[in-house]
Amino acid sequence: MTLSQLYEKLPWIRRRRNKARQHVTLRNYLRGRYILMSVLVLAAAGVCVLFLLNTTLIHAKEWNAKGDATLSDSIAISPLRGDILASDGSVLATNLNYYNVRIDFHASRINELAYNDSLRALSDSLAAYYPQRTAKEWYDYLYSPLKKPKSERSRSFLVLKHIPFSEVQRVKNFPYFNRSSNPNRTGLITERVLLRRYPYGKMARLSVGRVGQTRENPEIRGISGLEQALDTMLYGTPGVAKKVMFTRGTAYWTTRPPQNGVTITTTIDVTLQDLLEHELGEMLVQCNAQWGSAMIMEVATGDIKAISNLDRDPEGENGYIEAMNHIVQAYEPGSVIKVISMLAALEDGYVDLDRVYPIGSSYAYAGGKPIRDTHSPASLAVRQFMEYSSNIGMTKLIAPRYSDNLNGFRERLRELGFFDRFNTGMALERPPYYPTLDPKSGGHVSLSRMIFGYATQVPPLYTCAVYNAIANDGKFVRPRLVKALKLPDGRDSVIPVSYVRDSICSRRNAAILRQMMHDVVWGTGGTAKALKNDIVEIAGKTGTAGIARERPRDKDGKLILTSIPFKGGYLEGKHNRVAFCGFFPYENPKYTMIVVVSDPQGPYGPAATSGTVLKNIALKMFSRGMLDNTSLLTDHTVSGTHPTLYATTNPQRSAVLASDLDLSQATRLHTPAAATTGTVPDVRGLGIREALVRLEEAGLTVGFSGTGYVTSLDPPAGTPVKPGSKVHATLSQN
Repeated sequence: MTLSQLYEKLPWIRRRRNKARQHVTLRNYLRGRYILMSVLVLAAAGVCVLFLLNTTLIHAKEWNAKGDATLSDSIAISPLRGDILASDGSVLATNLNYYNVRIDFHASRINELAYNDSLRALSDSLAAYYPQRTAKEWYDYLYSPLKKPKSERSRSFLVLKHIPFSEVQRVKNFPYFNRSSNPNRTGLITERVLLRRYPYGKMARLSVGRVGQTRENPEIRGISGLEQALDTMLYGTPGVAKKVMFTRGTAYWTTRPPQNGVTITTTIDVTLQDLLEHELGEMLVQCNAQWGSAMIMEVATGDIKAISNLDRDPEGENGYIEAMNHIVQAYEPGSVIKVISMLAALEDGYVDLDRVYPIGSSYAYAGGKPIRDTHSPASLAVRQFMEYSSNIGMTKLIAPRYSDNLNGFRERLRELGFFDRFNTGMALERPPYYPTLDPKSGGHVSLSRMIFGYATQVPPLYTCAVYNAIANDGKFVRPRLVKALKLPDGRDSVIPVSYVRDSICSRRNAAILRQMMHDVVWGTGGTAKALKNDIVEIAGKTGTAGIARERPRDKDGKLILTSIPFKGGYLEGKHNRVAFCGFFPYENPKYTMIVVVSDPQGPYGPAATSGTVLKNIALKMFSRGMLDNTSLLTDHTVSGTHPTLYATTNPQRSAVLASDLDLSQATRLHTPAAATTGTVPDVRGLGIREALVRLEEAGLTVGFSGTGYVTSLDPPAGTPVKPGSKVHATLSQN
C-alpha cells in the first residue's frame, strides 16, 4: 500500500479535501457572475452613450427643434368684452357668468345603481323647473347613457346649459346629486361659461347690436349695431400664454395678460327708448303697416336718444319685431325733402318769400309726366310752399335755376355737407344718393322730381340731421350714439360734440325755415293741422312717397343676390311710405324726431300716423318734465273759461257732476241726434269710448287718430254706408 492510498483511506483527510474543492467551485461561480454582470452593465452603458451621442451630436438639430416647438407652444387668452351703457349708466350689454351642468360617467366612485334608482325622482325635479322636457322625456334622456357599454359612456354628458349660479345650487339639491358634494361620487360637473347678455331685451336691439360667431372667425365678435361697429374697442386685446417647463412637467404660463375691452357709454335714454318703441308699435298695429322706423335726436348735441325699427313678423306670430335698421337705409323721402331743397334755395339768395306763383291742378315740366298738387290752392306765396306741401311751387322755384347745370343742385347739397358720412356707429350706414343727371336722358325731369323727394334716395338719419341743424340755428351737429369711453385702466374719455359743418345755413334762414315748418302744423292750410295742441308746440314737415320695388335684403340690410332679373318701378295700387320730421318745443327746440311708416292700410296719411307718433312722444315727455318744464299741473296758469270736462250721450251725467262735485259751470257738449239706419252716426263731440260704441253698433269698422273729442268723420256723418264699411274718426282737444 502506498502512502497516497493510505492518505485516501483516512476520513478526516478526505473531508478536508472535498471542502477545498467546493470552495474553489463557488469562487469560480461568483467570479463568472461578476464578469457577466460587468459585461451587461458596460454594454448598457455603451448603448446609453451611443444614444447620447446620437441625440447630442448626430441629430442635435432635430431634437433642439422639437424642444423649442414644445416650449414655444402658446395659446391666446380671450379678453373680457367691454360693456355698453345707456346715457344714465344703465347697462345695455354686459358679460355674465353662466354654467353648464354635466355628468361624468367615468368618475372614479360613481354609483351606477344609485343613479338608476334616483332617475325618476331626478326627472320629476328637472321637469318641474326646466319644462323644455317632460318628466318622461327627461327620464329617457338621462337613462340613454346607461344603454351604452361603460367604455363608451360620455365623460361630459350635458344636462343643463347656460343656467345662473343660483340654479346650479338648486340642481345640486336634486335627487341623486344631493347624495354627496364629492363630484367623484355623483359625477356632477359644473362648467363656467361667459355669455353676452342684454338686460333690456330687445330694446334698441338694432342700435346696440349683437355678438356671435361667423364662418370666417370662430371667436365671439360683434355682428351688428354698435357691437359690430366698435368691435375692436369692445373686444380688447387678447393675452398670450406659453408652455414652459416646471419640475413636474410642462404647463401654460401667462406671458402677456389680456387687456379687457373698453366700456362704451351711449347716448340712448332708456325712458325715451321705451316710449318710442311703445308708441311706434301701437301705431303700426293701428294702421296695419309693413314697417315703421323712428329716431329722436337732441338738438344741441346730436345725441341719438332713442331709435326704433319694427317690421311685421313674417311668420305672423309676434306682431312687429326688430328686424332691419331702416333709419340708415336709403328710400325716396317724399315731401320731407322739400325743407332741404328750400334751405339750398334760401342760402343761394334767389328766394322772394312774398312772390306768388300760380299753382293750378298740374304742371308738366320739361315734357315729363305732369306734376300734381293735392293740397294747394290756385296760387301760393313762396312762404306757403311748405304749409301746403306744393310740388308745383317747389319745382317752379328751383328747377329753372339749374336748367343749364342739372348736377349743380346735387353739388350744392354736397357743399352743405349733406353727403358727408356721419359715422354714428350704426352698421350699414349709407349716405344719400342723388344720381348724376344727363340732359339727353330725362335729366330735367329727374331734377324736378328730386326737388320734392322722388328720383333720389335719402336715409331718414340724414333727413333728421338736417332738420336738427335748422332747429339749432344752422349748426350742423353730427349725430352720434357714443358719448364716452371708459378705458380698462379706469380712465374716462369723453367724446366731444362734433359738427359736419359749423353752419349749414345762416341764423336768419334757419328761422325762416322753422316758421315754414311751424305753419305746416299751425297754418290754415297746413298738412299736419291734426298735430296742433296747447301743451307742446310742434313744427315739422309731412312727406308721402310711393313705394318702389326693392331688391331683396337680409335682416341686416345686405342685398340678397339672385339669378332672377330685378323688375323696377312702383308697387301697384295704393302703397305709400309716409313720414313726418319735426322738432319741439317750437320756441326753444330740444329734440328733433323723424318717424317713417311704410305702407299703412286705410285712410292714414303722414300726420295721422308718423306725425301722431311724434306728437304723442312730445306730450309724454312733457308730462314727465323732460322738456325743461315741470310736470306739476299747479305750476301752470289756468284759463278763466270753464273747461269742457266730457262729452256724453247721457244728459243725466252732467247733473251728477254738478251735484256731487259742484261743477255747475262746466260745459256739456250737446247730445248728437240719433243716426238714420244705414248712415254714419253723428258722434262729433263724443269721447272715443262712446263714439266707438255708437259707430260699432251701426256695423262700422272704426279707426281713429288724435286725442280728446271726435271733431270730424271720414266719411262725414249722415253718409250712406253698408255694414262693415270703414270710418275714420279724428280726435282733437280743441
